[in-house]
Amino acid sequence: MTSDQLHRLLLDNLNTAVLLVDKSLLIDYINPAAEALLQAGSARLRGTAVSDLFSNDETARQALREALELGHAHTLRHEFLSLPGVESPQVDYSVTPISIGADQWVLMEMQPIDRILRINREEALLSVHDTSRSLIRGLAHEIKNPLGGIRGAAQLLAQEISENALDGETAELCQIITTETDRLRNLVDRLLGPSQLPTFARLNIHEITEHVAALIEAELTGTNVPLRLDVVRDYDPSIPDLSADREQLIQAVLNVARNAMQALLESDLSERKLTFKTRIQRSYTVAGEHHKVLCRLDIIDTGPGIAADIKERIFFPMISGRSEGSGLGLTIAQSAINVHQGIIECESEPGCTCFSIFLPIKV
Repeated sequence: MTSDQLHRLLLDNLNTAVLLVDKSLLIDYINPAAEALLQAGSARLRGTAVSDLFSNDETARQALREALELGHAHTLRHEFLSLPGVESPQVDYSVTPISIGADQWVLMEMQPIDRILRINREEALLSVHDTSRSLIRGLAHEIKNPLGGIRGAAQLLAQEISENALDGETAELCQIITTETDRLRNLVDRLLGPSQLPTFARLNIHEITEHVAALIEAELTGTNVPLRLDVVRDYDPSIPDLSADREQLIQAVLNVARNAMQALLESDLSERKLTFKTRIQRSYTVAGEHHKVLCRLDIIDTGPGIAADIKERIFFPMISGRSEGSGLGLTIAQSAINVHQGIIECESEPGCTCFSIFLPIKV
């Protein structure tokens, strides 16, 4: 084997995307890893301007020119590729000037970072979620103790009021204390989450989505406000059964779907559509554990989107975009999905908010 053949063999088997760029800033060679990243073959890309691959093409041209003219190597981070027909991936890339005979070239190496960024974001989310959940559990237990004493005292007071036939206003005030104490206790119970351990059984994700969709449609039918909302099913029937707690899974999906429904009904948009979309997700990492195959449930609405000031905190307790919201629905949903070794992620912009629920499939 000649040295040229050996070099090409090494380049062709690298996991790093490698491109060789000539002095006119045109692509001369790309390896198979680059073809996979750019979703295009060598025959189509050779001879095209490498800067056209990037959303910020001027920055790319400047880095390449400096590498050629000044001999400076550069590394640029978190740059977006511009690929037709697909979502723009993020990459880190470096440019290194090299000489081959009398000619000057630039070697470009690209590393996709979307997966790394997503894993880092997910780990931060789960860490904060665990911390806040521990804090809330401690606070909730501390709150329940005095609430029990207040309610007991109110019951004794109500009994004394009844025995001494005191005026109705006094009895009414005592009843308010009891009612509000019960309301606070119910709120604390919701903060603490389910009191029973999950009961896992084999079930199909579409049993859950159909049940939740039916509940949403029933709520819409029961409202007196004549607002139109289309509930759309986009299912992959090939998804195998999951091992899950039916009640907890229904509660999690319902919390997310009901939030979407309320955002749609409160908007003044002409199109109100709520979509349940299921797909197989392959080779995905959740909480540091790699899964070969997962079930992905997307709950998508065409509402106004999540406000920018709370977008990064929507899974925190008491954070709500609605004035009358408790801010517990998504927290409870995330906790329920975490019990199933899954996670909920969110992407939102005006006109499209997507909550993605990832659940491992154990085959």
